[in-house]
Amino acid sequence: MIQFAFTRKAAAYLLPMLMMYGETTMASSLRLEDPSVFAGPWQATLSARGDSPESQAMQDKPSNTCVVDLEANQVLGKGADCLSAWLQETATGWFPDPDGLSITGKEGSRIQFFSRQRDGLYLSTLKSGLVITLERAAKQP
Repeated sequence: MIQFAFTRKAAAYLLPMLMMYGETTMASSLRLEDPSVFAGPWQATLSARGDSPESQAMQDKPSNTCVVDLEANQVLGKGADCLSAWLQETATGWFPDPDGLSITGKEGSRIQFFSRQRDGLYLSTLKSGLVITLERAAKQP
């Protein structure tokens, strides 16, 4: 009986420690990229959730595509007004996250998060259900 109580007490102390260890290992496995990795032009595309890349290519028009410059000083350059219109909030800056990219507003707080799909491709779903895709623009020779 005493041995059973000791086992329960030990488990009560050890279980939270093991859980915290698991969270720590998981968080440390995500690498925070240097901002210079993201600097440069990105193609932003606004589409409906079910649109295929082929149908997007056929309907590309100024209202649903734009090039957004992520400047090295973590400020949005050319194309910020286009992105701001889609977000319905003034987008002024950006910063890397371990699992994506965040766009910031006038006060420097995150207004939109883009999750990493693969190198050079990030997605974000707006409250309206529309999807914004950020894809690294091809470098000009």
